[in-house]
Amino acid sequence: MELPLVVGVDGSEGGTRAVDWAAAEAGRSGLPLRLVHASLWEHYEGVRPRLGADRPAEQIRAENLVAAAEERANLLAPEVKVSTAIEPEDPVTVLLREAREATLLVLGPRGHGPVAGMLLGSVSLAVAARARCPVTVVRGEEPNRRAARRRVVLGVGGPVGGADATRFAFREARWRDCELVAVRAWRRPVHKNLPHPQDPRADEGRTAHGDPAREYRRQADASIDRALAVVDGEFPDVVLRRRLVEGTARRTLLDETASADLLVVGAKRRHPALGPRLSRLQHALLHHAACPVTVVPATD
Repeated sequence: MELPLVVGVDGSEGGTRAVDWAAAEAGRSGLPLRLVHASLWEHYEGVRPRLGADRPAEQIRAENLVAAAEERANLLAPEVKVSTAIEPEDPVTVLLREAREATLLVLGPRGHGPVAGMLLGSVSLAVAARARCPVTVVRGEEPNRRAARRRVVLGVGGPVGGADATRFAFREARWRDCELVAVRAWRRPVHKNLPHPQDPRADEGRTAHGDPAREYRRQADASIDRALAVVDGEFPDVVLRRRLVEGTARRTLLDETASADLLVVGAKRRHPALGPRLSRLQHALLHHAACPVTVVPATD
């Protein structure tokens, strides 16, 4: 049985974009789509007006939101099997529970209320940091969200979490029939500069290494080799391109998102029960990327 693609529904503009993106993703992947809304209306039943004998107004609103999202998904991807759920609980708790039995969890970048002015909503950030399945936060302008760029970017970093992120990125590129770009940023540490020109070791260093940055570039290139080796020919139909960029990982990957449909990055776990831990880099990407971002937790 295929685990569904789960999308959080909250009625916000970002939430609606997440529904649209998730419907398209379900259509190209063949996965079932599950629409989930969660709110703590039961906590306010004593102060909110009721529209019926047993149903608080907030529940009516939730049902209307989910029904509208379901109709929208059916129009965008009529071939996709859609199910719905409405839970009177904290959204983070519900979404993390859904993530245990999901192929992918899809969220908008912001919700309603005081978090709407933040770069990334508190619910999306909390879920992305703790979910056991990959989480996509749907960011960016309309061409990036609707896969018009024909380009998936894989951020290649450390070895932890890399295998799962690599497979996810290749699978996305195959589903989308687009190119996959594996990107690795590299920098030469300041303290590793060549000796002063008058130092007798300077000529030796130039002779042995030529370009003083060559070794660091070679190491970065080798890290791409290791990341790609995990798929070992599993995706022969995917057009792959490699990019080595001198600079910070943050700036390099943010620049890449401007011309991408999706950025995929790995995340390591603190403990199996706690889900992945987000680094400063992943926080920056989730807050500032110009395209949807998927964080893929390591399973090993």
